[in-house]
Amino acid sequence: MAQLFLSFLVICLTIFGLSTNIVESRSRARMYIELQCRSSIYSDLCVQTLLPYVSKTGVLSPQLLAQISLASCLSKARFTKTYLNMVAKKLNETKNSGNYLAIEDCVHQINDGVNQITQSYKELQQIGKDGDENFMWHESNVLSWVGAALTDASTCIDGILGDDISRREQAMIKARLLNVKQLASNSLAMFNRFTIRYRASRGIKNP
Repeated sequence: MAQLFLSFLVICLTIFGLSTNIVESRSRARMYIELQCRSSIYSDLCVQTLLPYVSKTGVLSPQLLAQISLASCLSKARFTKTYLNMVAKKLNETKNSGNYLAIEDCVHQINDGVNQITQSYKELQQIGKDGDENFMWHESNVLSWVGAALTDASTCIDGILGDDISRREQAMIKARLLNVKQLASNSLAMFNRFTIRYRASRGIKNP
């Protein structure tokens, strides 16, 4: 009986030790991500976006964090584009030409944003692969394209008006667009954090 109790105690202590290690690991991961996201405007969203990847794979480089941030923004922009297409189709079927055109303009802008973020993601992946002499070219492209996508999302938010779109629908559209805008802003912050470190490690001077 005593031996059985001792075995049970050892198992409980082992489980407790593993649980403590998991909690400590998660805590360290959160502290690391909070530090990385400190420069972003929407820091809570930044942590929420990046933390699951760090918890699963361990500490990630600033370049990988910037890539994950851009990929998350791209995914949200694609979903938003699909949703706006659905709303535009519904308005077109009801022959609501004014609001249909407003949504259609927004669809075109978000489509441009999707393309720009896609190009930015590919450009970011090239940094470090084709020589430091091309670094500033890649950096300029990413900053320009993500900045343009951010502007597109902001323009869409300002353009979603119209009495024939229900307030609930307007709120949902704006919430999705705002999320894209915030993710794009965070992506710029993470990219800038990466480029600062990259410049320092390679001795690349600012232009």
